[in-house]
Amino acid sequence: QVHLVESGGGLVQAGGSLRLSCAASGREFTDCAAAWFRQAPGRDREFLAAIDWSGTGTSYGDVAQGRFFISRANRGNTVWLRLSDLEPEDTAIYFCAADLNWGRILGGIAAYWGQGTQVTVSS
Repeated sequence: QVHLVESGGGLVQAGGSLRLSCAASGREFTDCAAAWFRQAPGRDREFLAAIDWSGTGTSYGDVAQGRFFISRANRGNTVWLRLSDLEPEDTAIYFCAADLNWGRILGGIAAYWGQGTQVTVSS
């Protein structure tokens, strides 16, 4: 069993940056791929970025390319998402997810999800 807790969200002005953290508990997490998604009111959940269990393989969604950066502690239980050049359109709840299967998590399917952290970008 894996438990995920996100933190680091908040209110930021357009053009600003934030670093989101996902703290995981459970031994299985070190074997899991991890990913970040977001969901804004009235919109579908959106894939942002994923990182494999080793931390060497990553994948980014179109919206995240060049602005967001995913990383994880080596054999540790934390995954981060660095958000840069934020825009009001980035306002959403940001979720961390984990799964043993790389393909599943890229498709938005994950065994484990956090509760999310709110990011609000003011203009």
